[in-house]
Amino acid sequence: MALSRRRLLQAGTAGAAALLAGAGLASSAPYRAPRWLGDPFTLGVASGDPLPDGVVLWTRLAPDPFAPDALGGTARAPVTVEYEVAEDEHFRRIAARGSALATRELAHSVHPEVRGLAPDRWYYYRFRAGAAISPVGRTRTVPAAGARVARLRFAFASCQHWSSGYYTAYRHLCDEDLDFVVHLGDYIYEKEWARGRAGIAIPETLRAEAADLTGYRLRYAQYKAEPELRAAHAAFPWICTFDDHEIDNNWAGFDPGAGIDIHLLPALFRRRRTAAFRAMYEHLPLRIDQLPAGPHIRMHRRYAFGDLADLTMLDTRQYRTSLVCGDGGNLVVDCPDRFAADRTILGAPQREWLIDGLTRSPARWQILGNQVAMAQSDHDPGPAVAVGTDAWDGYVADRDAVLAAAAARGRGNLVVLTGDRHENYVVDLRGNYRDPHAPVVATEFTGTSITTGRDGTDLPPRGRTLLAANPDMKFFNGQRGYVRVEVDERLWRSDYRVVPYVGRPGAPIGTRASYVVEHGRPGAQADRDPGVAVPDAKVPDPAPMAEAGR
Repeated sequence: MALSRRRLLQAGTAGAAALLAGAGLASSAPYRAPRWLGDPFTLGVASGDPLPDGVVLWTRLAPDPFAPDALGGTARAPVTVEYEVAEDEHFRRIAARGSALATRELAHSVHPEVRGLAPDRWYYYRFRAGAAISPVGRTRTVPAAGARVARLRFAFASCQHWSSGYYTAYRHLCDEDLDFVVHLGDYIYEKEWARGRAGIAIPETLRAEAADLTGYRLRYAQYKAEPELRAAHAAFPWICTFDDHEIDNNWAGFDPGAGIDIHLLPALFRRRRTAAFRAMYEHLPLRIDQLPAGPHIRMHRRYAFGDLADLTMLDTRQYRTSLVCGDGGNLVVDCPDRFAADRTILGAPQREWLIDGLTRSPARWQILGNQVAMAQSDHDPGPAVAVGTDAWDGYVADRDAVLAAAAARGRGNLVVLTGDRHENYVVDLRGNYRDPHAPVVATEFTGTSITTGRDGTDLPPRGRTLLAANPDMKFFNGQRGYVRVEVDERLWRSDYRVVPYVGRPGAPIGTRASYVVEHGRPGAQADRDPGVAVPDAKVPDPAPMAEAGR
């Protein structure tokens, strides 16, 4: 797939050539790899954005991923990276092969887009640079458009602050029977705070808050150095989006979050957005359609899984209007501005694209990959309504429009997947929260963090408050983990998989609760056989909201 003429003109002739090469399009001539001083594939391999006939592959050449210049210890010259895709793990039946050019401009990352594969089947892939061969990854194409699909299985995760704990949940995720993984944001955090890992030492180069390209590249290297994360990427194709911490806590459009003084200058924040998006592209399995253009990136997109489900990934950060009634992290009771008709969390073009997709899609289930809580989250069990304004509670008009579209469709098949909160919720969604008798039109499953918030507890005081104040909240849990989903024509099932601790490695995993949604009947019901629960780690409650960086 080629860059548009406009994007080429924006980049300029020399810059466009570098971007095309670094984005992973097949190179016409080989560039020999230097003699590596170690393994160039230290950050692993990944695949993502699956289609019926192909996927995008990813790797980055980085023999020294923590080099001070954040370029991974590579030479300045471009390097040809070859790849193979096979039907078997021994690479006896090759389905596709090619090469991509790794350049300094994109930190020697490559994103080859492989086409011509068969739909709905597993493949294996690997890379080669000179004499070095990468680990083997496994990926899967999606069913053909309109094909009859009996079942879909996937997991969704978010919020993996490195120093808050170990990535044990990803080790367990690798053992699941899944078709793909959805990551809902906060893949990295721009800064460190209270540490949950036992006996960790953070290098000097990683102690400062990331605010430029070098800083963000080092953050991604820090996170991708974790073997559990690399293994989870190698096991399944991922579909990724971002939330706030990939750039700055609680940022909104071109407004920075509540950071240090230099972040208050709009020009500096545009530069920061540019650097953060570029580093994100360099480290995730994203297509050339997601190649950033300065401080802009197109991340809202849609995937079809035969006739069974459509997955629509949203971007609730880049196009939103400014926060109101504070910085979004504090609760407000009296904030009439959050109801203003011109406030948007999606931007008008994305909102119209979303509603049009919900209206026209013939799929049996509609799934939204969403970053911040859509349901009203009242923190006052009394008559007042106390909410934060960083989530959809601060953008009520957009929430009303999206849920009204779901209600008008009348099929009772909308499910919203959400991250950000570092807690597990099951909440029914109503079309109008100002009317307590408004009908339920959808269900929101909010997944906890992989590590953020440290060990966590099953039901802290905050959880009791939320359950008391929100009658539509069916379940709360404050431990760490991910959500496993199985969906067929009749039933949606979400299993809340949690670990008792993340402060030290080796935690077991269990299913804390399972909830189901029947097709055509909005609203979640508890499953009577949730599996084996995991006890608390006997540690203090999770960090308060300000520390957790919400």
